[in-house]
Amino acid sequence: MDQVTTEIDAVIAALSTLAVTYGMAVLGAIAILIGGWLIAGWLEKGVDRSLGRVSHMDPTLRPFIASLVRYGILVLTVIIVLGQFGVQTASIIAVLGAAGLAIGLALQGTLSNVAAGIMLLFLRPFRIGDFIDAGGRAGSVINVNLFTTELKMADGVFMSLPNSQVWGQPITNYARNPIRRMDIVVGIAYDDDIDTAIEALSAVLAADERVLKDPAPQVMVTNLGESSVDITMRFNAAIGDYWSLRWDMMKRAKLAVEAAGCSIPFPQRDVHLIAPKGVTVGLVPEAGSEKGGPESARNASPPVG
Repeated sequence: MDQVTTEIDAVIAALSTLAVTYGMAVLGAIAILIGGWLIAGWLEKGVDRSLGRVSHMDPTLRPFIASLVRYGILVLTVIIVLGQFGVQTASIIAVLGAAGLAIGLALQGTLSNVAAGIMLLFLRPFRIGDFIDAGGRAGSVINVNLFTTELKMADGVFMSLPNSQVWGQPITNYARNPIRRMDIVVGIAYDDDIDTAIEALSAVLAADERVLKDPAPQVMVTNLGESSVDITMRFNAAIGDYWSLRWDMMKRAKLAVEAAGCSIPFPQRDVHLIAPKGVTVGLVPEAGSEKGGPESARNASPPVG
């Protein structure tokens, strides 16, 4: 009995020693993790604010650099925590190197987003605030980080796209150049006077100050359609005036050609019926018309035989 008691006391003493030794290490590790997490967040915000005060700093790079600082602090925190338990730094590096291949294979999608994010941030096909179309998804760029590109759609909907999808698709940046060209096509009837219509549309362009003089606006016949002669108004405007000017020109162009005595025809087609020899083509009476009257007899087709 005394021997059993002695062994129990020895086990309790060993557990107490372990608790004292590693308990403090666990508490220290928890404190370091909490402190590292808070410091990483504070430094991320601080770096972002500091870069915001730099006049020549591209706003697209600010969140990227701040994110790098945050993740760097978190990685350093994990290394310090492992050091609390006696793990050597050289051993950590060796383990990370050995596990790098496995981690890379397991996180191909995530790492491809990081690589694409780095390419987007350094090549910069767009910046914060630009209106872009990436793979059929159009919106204003809100933020670009290591993993995603955030867009605000035209209807106000938020969209987050993986960077790999943005980088792997053709990117159309509507806000990159300060000037945009627009073409407005106006159709007039074949009986209308073309020169009169061109003069009327040219006067509309000359009367609006938002239409840039260089390059000079053009008004020309661009197509002879099935039902109309198509006249194109081609002109340039500042990017900020694009939509308002386009909508105004659509309205003014219609009013101008009508005021000049021209008409905007609707699509129409003439159909000629050629009957075979010996066959009479007539009109079919409308539903509800009186049967047997002279009009019905005149329009009815005689039987073929």
